[in-house]
Amino acid sequence: MSQPAPHLVRRGSGAPLVLVHGMGVDHRLLLPLDAALEAAGGWERVYVDLPGFGGTPALPAPGGLPELADWLDGVVGEIAGEDRFALLGNSLGGLLVREVLARRPGQVAGLAMIAPVVDPDPERRDVPERVVLEQDEALLAELDGDDAAPFVEMAVIQTRPVWEGFREHVLPGVLAVDEDAVDRLEDRYALDGPLPEERFGEFDRPTLIVTGRQDDKVGWRDQLALAEHFPRLTLAMLDRTGHNAHLDQEAAVGAMVRNWAEDAAREL
Repeated sequence: MSQPAPHLVRRGSGAPLVLVHGMGVDHRLLLPLDAALEAAGGWERVYVDLPGFGGTPALPAPGGLPELADWLDGVVGEIAGEDRFALLGNSLGGLLVREVLARRPGQVAGLAMIAPVVDPDPERRDVPERVVLEQDEALLAELDGDDAAPFVEMAVIQTRPVWEGFREHVLPGVLAVDEDAVDRLEDRYALDGPLPEERFGEFDRPTLIVTGRQDDKVGWRDQLALAEHFPRLTLAMLDRTGHNAHLDQEAAVGAMVRNWAEDAAREL
């Protein structure tokens, strides 16, 4: 059965830097990083909508995580061919880009992960208790309940500026989700075989991992354990930061992403 064609948003010119979002959203979640990546120079930023999210049709059955990984690897192959490229993944995208790395280690010039999934099995994740550090009650009272629900469930800083970023970059993808595709993915939410880092061992090119100290979705402790696989790793844990780290701390994460992208460009 034919695979769905990817919806891609391409910006700039240079070597491909493929950006992969997580579950339940689409490429728009990662657009706040584009100014930092543009400033780094040297990269064509290729934002991918995963199947069932944003503008990419869902995968045919079974449509689980192994099939999603195969699809993404094929898309990256079409984008980059045999040339070098870089990868940036958020949440589930952080797991998927490590899977692409395991399959194409010689081609990857740099790897960045923001609040990455380490183990897809939620039962095996080490996550902190849910906390909300700041809340604007007047704001929450004026929001539509359906719009507010994912924001309240996700954000640890629930103020108007954070809401405005969520409304622009997260909510459109939430509303565009193919629920049947999500159900199929959740029913088969495990990769075949060992996790990717157990297969590639070490990756000795520029790597960035950003975690949120208050991220109760994927946590931060599991991400620390990834450090042994990345000899050239910059690792940051940010306070007042939940799962959408680059929205909660846009300036700090943007600066780290720019530095990483500049370093990765030297590996081309």
